Amino acid sequence: MRADAKKNYEHILAVANVVVTEQGVDASLREIARRAGVGLGTLYRHFPTREALLEALLRSSFDEFTTKARELETASSPDDALVSWLRDVVAFTGNYQGVVDAMMAAKEDTESALHASCVTMRTAGTRLLARAQTEGLARTDMDGDDLFSLAAALAWLSNQPSSAPRAEHLFSIIASAILTNRASGPSSHL
Repeated sequence: MRADAKKNYEHILAVANVVVTEQGVDASLREIARRAGVGLGTLYRHFPTREALLEALLRSSFDEFTTKARELETASSPDDALVSWLRDVVAFTGNYQGVVDAMMAAKEDTESALHASCVTMRTAGTRLLARAQTEGLARTDMDGDDLFSLAAALAWLSNQPSSAPRAEHLFSIIASAILTNRASGPSSHL
């Protein structure tokens, strides 16, 4: 990629991050192009679809979650590692209104630009869950798809005005339901 094209690409992504954080994943591509100071054609040359833009926007964060999961596999107790990773995923996905729907759809659609990133992130979480299960610290009747779905549900709830004030409490309940050694309540340190 030429230097000026790379600069445009990175600038569009930076602006898209701001706009999508403000307006959600259905933000106007025209608005993103306008704020980036580029034509709509330039935006489409870099990102031919909304999903391609979203994938580029989310890929680095998804990669960070994968890296963090690898680090947590050896640096933390299995239950703490799982809860820490889950908390970060929920917080991140809660920052982008509508991303949960896109992630859940991409999980099933192998042609989706988001599919590979979602699968990689889900696999990382699955490894953390399996480690906690092996140590007897997490329930064994769930799998990585269940964990991914619970993270999506918690992120969705955090974007609902009526649930947002209770987001931490709801996270604590779900974490307690996943782990076999923790009780829900104010005394638990999730």
